[in-house]
Amino acid sequence: MAKKYPPEVIDAAKRLFIRGYTVQDISREIGIVDRTIYNWRDAGDWENYCPPDTIEIALARRINVLSERDKTPEELNEFIQLVGVFGKLQLDLANALKIKAQATALATGVSFDGGVPGEANFTEQPKKPAKRKEKTAKNDISKITAEKLDEVRNKLFFGYQLEWYERRYDPLTKRVRFILKSRQIGATFYFAFEALDNAIRTGDNQLFLSASRDQAEVFKAYIIAFAHEHFDVELKGQGAILLSNGAELRFLSTNSNTAQSYHGHLYIDEVFWIANYKKLNKVASGMAAHKKWCKTYFSTPSAMSHGAYEEWSGELYNKSKPEHLRVEFDTSHAALKSGVLGPDKKWRHMVTVEDAQEQGCDLFDIEELKLEYSKDDYDNLFMCKFIDDSQSAFSLAKLLECTVDVDAWSDYKPDSQRPFGNKPVSLGYDPSRTRDNADLATLAIPLIEGEEWRVLKTHSYHGKNFQYQSNRIKEVRDCHNVKHIGIDTTGIGYGVFELVLQWFPLATPINYSMEMKTQLVLKALDVINNGRFKYLAGDNEITRAFLMITQTTTGSGHITFSSSRSAESGHADKAWSIMHALNYEPLAPRRKTTVSFSN
Repeated sequence: MAKKYPPEVIDAAKRLFIRGYTVQDISREIGIVDRTIYNWRDAGDWENYCPPDTIEIALARRINVLSERDKTPEELNEFIQLVGVFGKLQLDLANALKIKAQATALATGVSFDGGVPGEANFTEQPKKPAKRKEKTAKNDISKITAEKLDEVRNKLFFGYQLEWYERRYDPLTKRVRFILKSRQIGATFYFAFEALDNAIRTGDNQLFLSASRDQAEVFKAYIIAFAHEHFDVELKGQGAILLSNGAELRFLSTNSNTAQSYHGHLYIDEVFWIANYKKLNKVASGMAAHKKWCKTYFSTPSAMSHGAYEEWSGELYNKSKPEHLRVEFDTSHAALKSGVLGPDKKWRHMVTVEDAQEQGCDLFDIEELKLEYSKDDYDNLFMCKFIDDSQSAFSLAKLLECTVDVDAWSDYKPDSQRPFGNKPVSLGYDPSRTRDNADLATLAIPLIEGEEWRVLKTHSYHGKNFQYQSNRIKEVRDCHNVKHIGIDTTGIGYGVFELVLQWFPLATPINYSMEMKTQLVLKALDVINNGRFKYLAGDNEITRAFLMITQTTTGSGHITFSSSRSAESGHADKAWSIMHALNYEPLAPRRKTTVSFSN
């Protein structure tokens, strides 16, 4: 008779599986044979609980799993190679697909020869066991000297990152640093190193707070990669890493109920995209209340209505002061390009992509970026300009309330043959223009009235012909139970629509009249304002896209909505593609929904 195990043991095994442990890993951890765990996995459909991955998060999760235990020779070899490619990820985003293929190959004992993923470039190789090191104290950093830390820092980082380091140890600026930055200039990469550097030098605790748990885990993976690649030290730790000198490194998400119980130097990632900022800031202030602790906020800009904006602008400081004691805060680029200590004793710094290039960052072709993005998009993404959402049709606070963590959905598995099984989905497509992305959104259709619409996946394509675009939509159709495809047929989009009709006769044309745009926006407002819309925390592109849609007035005085669309540049494409998918459900305003129109 098969042995019966208590539910607590099965639940523990399931949690390990969701975190990325293999069945063999779990067997070693809890001492139960593989076959029993396989049976639990299949009976409980555990694979459906595994969250969707970005390349960075997928690599980070596997590195963190391997770091937490003693490894077999094969696992040690996998770990060494994974930390190598992960450490270079920030500096070589163009090779992201290749890196993901390498990770898959390593996990299965196959070598990747560097060709194009998807082609016949995998070859079986004999496994060469990596040499085991002599055992030392756990997380022993005693041999990492200040000289070694200085050498690595000066080798890896650009001028603006070295400036952040200088401010970290300046008595006048170290208490609070508030950094507004361009996207993809290596801030997470740098601050992971800075925290490790400080923990080794001082033994102080380091805390990382991010919008989602997975994003916090990216910090952890970078730290593990730095230690292994540059100092030949293997760091381990479940949840937290405890160094041999007593320093604790903890990785928390903003929905963590235990966040406020820890104390140390605090790093808050993408602060302008975090929901309920005022509540978060109270927690953060408690975590770093003692005068020895430092707080670092860093983020790309969102909108002026975000709760953190009034702190960035100085408005929060002046609110509590009588009129004669209020002071002016200059938050212009000219004032903050070199960094300034404000009247509130916070050091503010602004780093645009052009500043980064001036200070040694050679990761971008700025002229190409200007061609690829509209001016508003370029300014927001790369030039640290906040979105003035005073005329936006959508509320930033409401949008952020719609975000969920990666493990909130148990029925969607993006890497399986049919990611959403036989459950119904709706597709929305915004076609490509001359210098514009085409966007495809896949949304889960609510099964019962009042249920949430969920954005399962979005895809972007650039500069492709009608047939290419039609084929990409068909690929998504072939692996989902598609009930609706809404396509913008205004102008160039009609060519894509005609091709889609050949294999999906129920495709719905959406022609952009004033009435149609209003209908699309009102439907989106209905589901968002009533809490019936969900998308993954950290997907700032969706948030940004909705904020770019503004209320305007036509020459005849009618109210309509726009996003500066033209033949040359698309705008808010992800939002429009999502709204094309939402168009499957009739507009049925609910009592709580309010839509105000200004004159």
